[in-house]
Amino acid sequence: MKIFKPYFDNRYSSNKVVSHDSNKIKSISVKNSKEILKHIEKVEVVGIDEAQFFDENLYNICNELANKGLRVIVTGLDMDYEGKPFGAQYSYRKNQNKDLLLLGEKDIYEPLCRKCFQKKH
Repeated sequence: MKIFKPYFDNRYSSNKVVSHDSNKIKSISVKNSKEILKHIEKVEVVGIDEAQFFDENLYNICNELANKGLRVIVTGLDMDYEGKPFGAQYSYRKNQNKDLLLLGEKDIYEPLCRKCFQKKH
């Protein structure tokens, strides 16, 4: 297992994820989500902490890891201090189907932030 966190989150440690009650686990600090791919040899489980602070490509990196058969565990906040969502909160449907329920994956849906979602509508 390898755990990753954003490089600037060094509140308690630069090489550990540390909980507010002082539980610790070794981690790797990375500058962006793509950098995670450099560290996944001989790993079955990947943990990612503070997902809200990663770039928009994190979603794609997680899918790539999962498609390689790795178990991917991601933690993070879904809202900021004002109660506004972080990051990709909208599922944009790429086709014109108007059914409310339509199962699909990346061929039909794309996760988008609010700004990107509004541009496409």
